[in-house]
Amino acid sequence: MASAKKRRRWGKIGAHLLLVPFLVFALFPFYHMGMTSLKTDRELYDRKAVPLLIRQGVTLEHYTKLVRDSEFLTWAKNSLLVSFLATTLSLVIGTVAAYALARLTFVGVGGLGTAIFVTYLVPTSLLFLPLAQVVNWLGLGDSKWALVVTYPTFLVPFCTWLLIGYFRTVPKEVEECALVDGATRIQALWHIILPIAVPGLVCAALFAFTLSWNEFIYALTFTSSSDEITASVGVTQELIRGDIYYWGQLMAGAMLGSIPIVILYVFFLDYYVSGLTAGAVKG
Repeated sequence: MASAKKRRRWGKIGAHLLLVPFLVFALFPFYHMGMTSLKTDRELYDRKAVPLLIRQGVTLEHYTKLVRDSEFLTWAKNSLLVSFLATTLSLVIGTVAAYALARLTFVGVGGLGTAIFVTYLVPTSLLFLPLAQVVNWLGLGDSKWALVVTYPTFLVPFCTWLLIGYFRTVPKEVEECALVDGATRIQALWHIILPIAVPGLVCAALFAFTLSWNEFIYALTFTSSSDEITASVGVTQELIRGDIYYWGQLMAGAMLGSIPIVILYVFFLDYYVSGLTAGAVKG
């Protein structure tokens, strides 16, 4: 009995040790960004300095300059606004589309679901040119609202594809009972399906928000004014001038830009894991 417990304990230790390389691989970029953002300029450009250690003192000068001397707070506000609105819009459209594809039976339902997934795979580098004409036609050039309109072009297919798999895991019986009691499809979706599908919705929202927050090509193409650009564009445009890289402020911007995503995943991790695994069962 004791030997069996010891074997299980050592088995768990071995399994955790196997995860260490993956953990180092995942955390190393954040460590490097943090170290670079806290170094003085003198140490940053010292060829004899150790890249991964701080030996000449910690400084918050780069964070201070980023917030004080640039419009980083405006860029971050634009990113939050665009990501929130685009995620909300895409989640609403994707939920209705996913419910229809998962529950309704009509001609071409299988092919339509595949087509939606293929649409998500189309790279943004092929779509930003025709979308630029649409943005100009709508009169939204050089506006963050252009991003709110264009981001759903890749967020809606993604949310739809993810939620189709999750809706298929919800038993049809609970929905059929509501329909028998006189509820409409919309009422059954709102009062029965959505409360059960909260983990899947949170998972889709987290992914959509992350994609919106990190998006670069559309933000670079459709916005140019300093008060309209997002953080991903502003940090690279304003802190890279020709062949001069302000590494300290660049890394400080990257660290601050990671905070909203980290906070979201920390608070909604359980929903994210359950939504992702449940959707993978029949996805």
